[in-house]
Amino acid sequence: MAAFSAATAAGSGKAAVTVFEKNEKAGKKLYITGKGRCNFTNVRPVADFFSGIITNSRFLYSSLYGFSPEDVFAFFEESGCPVKVERGNRAFPRSDHASDIILALTERCGQAGVTIRTHTAVRGIETTDGCVTAVLLENGDRVPADAVILATGGRSYPSTGSTGDGYRFAETLGHRIIPQEPSLVPLIIREEFCERLQGLSLKNVTLTMWADGRKKPVFTEFGEMLFTHFGVSGPLVLSASAHYHKEMKDVRLEVNLKPALTEEQLDARLIREFENHRTKAFKNALEGLFPAKLVPVMAELSGIPPMTHAGEIDRKSRQSFAQLIRHLPMTVEGTRGFEEAVITRGGVDVREIDPHTMASRLVGGLFFAGEILDVDALTGGYNLQIAWSTGRLAGISAGEWISE
Repeated sequence: MAAFSAATAAGSGKAAVTVFEKNEKAGKKLYITGKGRCNFTNVRPVADFFSGIITNSRFLYSSLYGFSPEDVFAFFEESGCPVKVERGNRAFPRSDHASDIILALTERCGQAGVTIRTHTAVRGIETTDGCVTAVLLENGDRVPADAVILATGGRSYPSTGSTGDGYRFAETLGHRIIPQEPSLVPLIIREEFCERLQGLSLKNVTLTMWADGRKKPVFTEFGEMLFTHFGVSGPLVLSASAHYHKEMKDVRLEVNLKPALTEEQLDARLIREFENHRTKAFKNALEGLFPAKLVPVMAELSGIPPMTHAGEIDRKSRQSFAQLIRHLPMTVEGTRGFEEAVITRGGVDVREIDPHTMASRLVGGLFFAGEILDVDALTGGYNLQIAWSTGRLAGISAGEWISE
């Protein structure tokens, strides 16, 4: 993201721009996005795009309208990286290789005269009289600077270099930092049956999250999920985690295993299955209803003696089992860590940043872009679009600051 902001800042021809990259190469985090395919945006119309933003969506009006998903799509096409759109308006490089996105960015930097210094860690930002004056490197060097864009990312996937350095730099300069939490991250479940179901993927189910004794769910959506040794993961769960906060109490999930059936249709289905297998033990009569790995778990959770003949199950027991199918319960005990989180929730308080320029309201010549901000969104290209939009605006504004 720093490379994109840098190319934008250098595009005016009025600024000499340097990217300080502590890794051995630029774009290391982009390499792993979208399972290596890089879902670089979501091409929904901007007006609809905001529904995918969880935190501080209003702050992003200027940046998103100024550089929309369509603009990002066109940018990569024009940069020699053919792109495509898949289900859910998710955009990818046509090659399915994240490296093509990174190549397009680095070539743009080269064309704009940007210098990328790899293996170069930053120690801090120097200011004089409330304005940026230099970048201080870990090796002791002082690099004079009229403007600095902090595009360091958050704390997710720290192995890629996102270790929260930017928060420390911003806080040292007086900015308030909202505490960070992992987001778009697998959930830890109390019930032991998750470990027994490890590796089982459920498709076409509905996942609902409840919390704090509320009458309305925190989250509900149709899709796919995965059981793991610690709990649950997969697209539905990652989306649900975007609505989870560690301060929540009594957080539970419910899975509707047969969302295409009404209560009446499900009851009729059970009557038919039990009648067709009336002489079979209950647990053996479930094979046509669930994946093999799920059958023994559902039989145990039902409370129906497993050797009961299917034809002997009474109406009350059958209806209770139907409720279990529609509301398979799980208790959320927390999330996995930043090592498994797609993004970071929290960061630099946006109230201290001008949304029209991405400039600090506290320090002259300081700008912000991307995940370092207290802004987060759903999976599906939303977060990278936010990074492109804020990065471009920060680059333009930094260039203008220098030329004033």
